[in-house]
Amino acid sequence: MNEKYEIIIVGAGPAGMAAAVYTGRARLKTLVLEKGIPGGQILLTDFVENYPGFPEGIAPFELMGDFRKHVEKFGATIETGEASGVSFGDGLWTVSAGDKKFSAPVVIVASGSAYRRINVPGEARLTGRGVSYCATCDGAFFKERDVAIVGGGDHALTEALFLTKFAKSVKVIHRRNKLRGEKILQERVFDNKKIEVVWDSVVEEMSGQEHLEFVTVKNVKTGRVSRIDLEGIFIAVGMDPNSGFVKGVLDLDKWGQIKAKPDMSTSQPGIFAAGDITDICPEQMAIAVGSGVVAALSAVDFIEKL
Repeated sequence: MNEKYEIIIVGAGPAGMAAAVYTGRARLKTLVLEKGIPGGQILLTDFVENYPGFPEGIAPFELMGDFRKHVEKFGATIETGEASGVSFGDGLWTVSAGDKKFSAPVVIVASGSAYRRINVPGEARLTGRGVSYCATCDGAFFKERDVAIVGGGDHALTEALFLTKFAKSVKVIHRRNKLRGEKILQERVFDNKKIEVVWDSVVEEMSGQEHLEFVTVKNVKTGRVSRIDLEGIFIAVGMDPNSGFVKGVLDLDKWGQIKAKPDMSTSQPGIFAAGDITDICPEQMAIAVGSGVVAALSAVDFIEKL
């Protein structure tokens, strides 16, 4: 069975949902295809305080719930399914998802990114047994325990601060001698007595029998190897784009992000991209929303010219 639409949006994160509002308002038959819960990676954060219009901040589930209401108000259909491939024929792009196929003259890829692993011994074996990629999801399991965060960017610092609500102590293990996160987050980290930064260091191994017991850390400047006893470690070293289903169809950069132009068009006519999946959008919600709007406007213009 092949269902036909005028626009298919792959991904129901902030970028995809913003695009769907605009294509819906353009009265185009729109499908939003999402492999998980509509909302995207933002749902894995504790609190959103840097999205314009919410000076007191807002819970991500509440915010994305309102996004969904807005999308559905203008007629877009949201369906669960993981895109596995894209092909072109008879003037239409077809997106495959399991045993279903959906076709449209235009596709907007807003499939976002997934958490990156550091690929050290013990990481895979102990994932879910002390190794996690989401402090918001798992932080409450580590009440009054010693934990660590790997990373030094906005996400890592936000996760570290969140963990102080539960953990006895939080170590931030960072390979450089200064953090990369926003200054306000750095200030909060340095002011928090529960947090200690382990500078110029990388995790070389995660160890434990049934659960994580300690990690082996190497100082990249001195070569000194040490042991840190921990019951939990959270990896926050970036994201890998969910672009596998368009590999070979669209031009990607060396990190697997879709190469996009300022109007969010890609190397294939009729396919646009938005949000973290692209090579021109930093991982910020407001930027993802803006890029989704640009992609939608470009898509609408493309359809009108067909």
